[in-house]
Amino acid sequence: MKNAVAIVTGASQGIGRSTAIRLARDFYAVVLAARNAKALEEVMAAVQQAGAEPIPLALDLSQVDAAEIVVSTTLERFGRIDALLNIAGAVPQIDLFEMTDEQWHAGMELKLHGARRLTIRAWDALKQSKGSVVFMSGSASLDPKPAFAAVAATNAAITALAKAFAEQGIQDGIQVNSIVPGAVMTGRRHSFLEKWAPAHNMTVEEAIKRFPEEAGISRYGQPEEIAELLGFMVSPAAKWMTGSSIRMDGGEVKGI
Repeated sequence: MKNAVAIVTGASQGIGRSTAIRLARDFYAVVLAARNAKALEEVMAAVQQAGAEPIPLALDLSQVDAAEIVVSTTLERFGRIDALLNIAGAVPQIDLFEMTDEQWHAGMELKLHGARRLTIRAWDALKQSKGSVVFMSGSASLDPKPAFAAVAATNAAITALAKAFAEQGIQDGIQVNSIVPGAVMTGRRHSFLEKWAPAHNMTVEEAIKRFPEEAGISRYGQPEEIAELLGFMVSPAAKWMTGSSIRMDGGEVKGI
């Protein structure tokens, strides 16, 4: 993939960070989009060490003009876009009966509408390169619970949106898929457990152990494992894969 260009959103931490580094090892130039400017500096150094040229863009994809900034900056610097990985988007984990409209819309605006706007804006460039798009869904969409209602609804919408883009992509030569990861131990998840554990009279270590046991899985996934799958999905080896929703969750979702 020498001279190929990838845009990775949510690149400052977790799966986005690991994916940016993974693509750098495949010789992609990587555009790093995320809200945390300081964290992007660290990721930028890691991407450079992996052998790729990065551009950090500290912005909020829930803002309407963010997609234009990301795509125009990428094209001005590199002249092409070969892969778009829509990873950004932390949806609040708040009970269905306690969540406000503002909290509901905030999660949707970043993860769903931010990805939608960015994909539409990048579409012409991806059409020229016969490129790839991957959307990040999540296992909550397949097993909704009241405490994760907004997460489940947003992720289900992401999966449907990816299918719609994939249908157009067949005509335009663009590969579009989504990924459905399960419980991945990111910094955000660890922070959630640090707040959740005391409220349930347990230590963080006990909380970390409790979920895999209740979900019937052996352990949490690691961001690097999801990044390996994403790297494959935008590689030449996976070019016939389109319109697919790939689940990687350690067996968390038991249904067929």
